[in-house]
Amino acid sequence: MTAPFFFATVDYQSFPLISGPVLGRIHFIHTMSLTLSQQFQDLLKKTVSPLIILSSYPSRDALASAFALTLFLKNNGKVATLASEHIDIHKDMLSFLEQPENIITSIAGARDFVLAFNTSRNKILGVRTENATNEIRIYLTPENGSIDPRDFSFIPAKFKFDLAIVIGSPDKEHLGKIYEENPDIFYEIPIVNIDNHPENELFGQINLVDITASSNAEILAETLESADSKFFTEAVNESLLTGIISATESFQRRNTTPKALKLASRLMDKGADQQKIIRFLYKTQPLHLLKLWGRVMAQVKWNEELKLIWAFVTIEDLVQSRARVEDLPDVLEKIKSNYSSAQLYMVLHLETNVLVRGVVKAHPNEALTLFAKQFKEGTLQGDTFSFTLSVTAPEEAGDIIINRLQDTIVHTENL
Repeated sequence: MTAPFFFATVDYQSFPLISGPVLGRIHFIHTMSLTLSQQFQDLLKKTVSPLIILSSYPSRDALASAFALTLFLKNNGKVATLASEHIDIHKDMLSFLEQPENIITSIAGARDFVLAFNTSRNKILGVRTENATNEIRIYLTPENGSIDPRDFSFIPAKFKFDLAIVIGSPDKEHLGKIYEENPDIFYEIPIVNIDNHPENELFGQINLVDITASSNAEILAETLESADSKFFTEAVNESLLTGIISATESFQRRNTTPKALKLASRLMDKGADQQKIIRFLYKTQPLHLLKLWGRVMAQVKWNEELKLIWAFVTIEDLVQSRARVEDLPDVLEKIKSNYSSAQLYMVLHLETNVLVRGVVKAHPNEALTLFAKQFKEGTLQGDTFSFTLSVTAPEEAGDIIINRLQDTIVHTENL
């Protein structure tokens, strides 16, 4: 079997990151004798309170993988927590799966701070606190006379989490407020980075980044497969299979490898229900999503040169269908399934009166590079590219974007 293409920078005992020379297809640290999977498993054995983190807008693959890992850790007796800025919205995409108990949108309060007093020269006989307006007062009773302010110190305590596992995010910035409000946690506890996209910035101490894998779920399943089978409940296996099916579009996409098919077969042998997953992912759809899909399909436009199918979604479309902008990637998936001759799929919507946001998918995924060249400030999350465009007349946004893309093609051909 061909070795997976892992990018590895591994040294979870010390900081900053340490990397070694390329040997074959894997980066090794000479002092480490364990494989990446073994190092990850070793961390999972030692952790007490792991934190699993997803990007602000996770794919269904990343979300299902996080469900699987969180449940797996719970079965191991760990107090696992799953965090993502907008997870309250996105977890509904996989409502048919068993979901973890500890799901949060913010890790505020993840660490304590200690007010320390040096008692070597003056002991403290009593301490009491009082809640006042906009402040907490701490009263100290010293043994001798007054208190020297130099005897006080303010010390940050350890985070309540001892391990962070990031799934399906190309960098820390895509984690949104989880990272913005808590940057220190990424430098004070070990970080495991799991992803299957080449744009990943390898920001972990252990980087399980396999660009040949079909999905995050495949990487996770293969890495954990040697663990005790009693921890792989039906719920864990079903979440992993959901991730693989979602990422491969039920084994129809080009990223469906023989390895992914074999792994899916093993998961089904262990109790994962493929038909149930397909039914909920592709056949059972919420009413608001079907309504929005219908409204979008009624106004789609086609550009033959770009092989682009696109539509502008209005506020009225969202209100009338009782949908949200977060539903647009799912609408794009449904459009893809109906227009196989297209290569690019785009929906636009107003973010402000002068700012239009575009959400784009492609088949094959490489076609997204056309958008990435024109909209360098855009972001690629999984198989979805999003960008913004400042406009004075929103109704002209589609034509402006198409003209820019066509100019890119002409420029490329002239090089």
